Amino acid sequence: MRGMDVKRILCPLDFSEPSAHALDQAVQLARGYDARLTVLHVRPTVVPHPDISPEGHMAPWLVAELETLRQRVLAACADAAAGVQVDAVASAGDPVHEILSHANTLTADLIVLGTHGLSGFQHLVLGSVTEKVLRRAACPVLTVPPRASDVDARFTRILCAVDFSDCSQHAVTFAAALARQAGASLSLLHVIEWPWHESAIPETVGVSVAQAQAMADYRRYLETGAAERLAAIGAAAMPDRPVSTSVSFGRPYVELLDAARRSGADLIVLGVRGRGPVDLGFFGSTANHVVRSATCPVLTVRG
Repeated sequence: MRGMDVKRILCPLDFSEPSAHALDQAVQLARGYDARLTVLHVRPTVVPHPDISPEGHMAPWLVAELETLRQRVLAACADAAAGVQVDAVASAGDPVHEILSHANTLTADLIVLGTHGLSGFQHLVLGSVTEKVLRRAACPVLTVPPRASDVDARFTRILCAVDFSDCSQHAVTFAAALARQAGASLSLLHVIEWPWHESAIPETVGVSVAQAQAMADYRRYLETGAAERLAAIGAAAMPDRPVSTSVSFGRPYVELLDAARRSGADLIVLGVRGRGPVDLGFFGSTANHVVRSATCPVLTVRG
């Protein structure tokens, strides 16, 4: 997929309010990009299921139940999806496996998922399905929180995190393509991990004036270098349009969420690394926090 050339969208639906909200977003995106939308409901089953043969043959009662669920999916799409090519699918199995399998079979350009918040059973749903899909999906994944307000096919203010890794620069490419197609503004943010939040010389106990001044000088050195690199990345990504860039200090996910709130961003774009244990640690420390706490949709792009 080049940029955001979205032709096939997969949206899992569990009939909850958060997933219905994600479906609204998926429908609007499908309409905006003239894409085909597959809406998938997965009936969770134990694996292996006694009523499903190794060849995939299902007991008649399960076939009938899945058809009933498919009709329910169609009904959920009926009002919102006017003018959109929609395929309603119901399957049985492990939700994560089924979602990823269908995304692979469809060669989906985008998966749109609802997130369920942080408490009780909903927390477990996010942990058991959404997080695993985010970690394993080969295509970009758009997570839509229940708190996301305006649903629009075209975003207007896009914020992209940049840590200068290959995967984050790949995310910039996606963000720039989406901003260009949507006529949206694009902002790039680099966060330098820093133990203090002061903008001037930090007031620290037991540190001499000379040491504090040295830390402040080092901070300015880091900020200047990052700002120059960020400006170059922005100019290369969108040479024909201005790109806002900023550098902040602190914990990356805290600063990113704060920047999104202050700028009124309606989309956050994040690059995520591969699938090894170290990469899962990165996901847990940054992308996971952002997906859980953002009040706007978050697009994660595999590097």
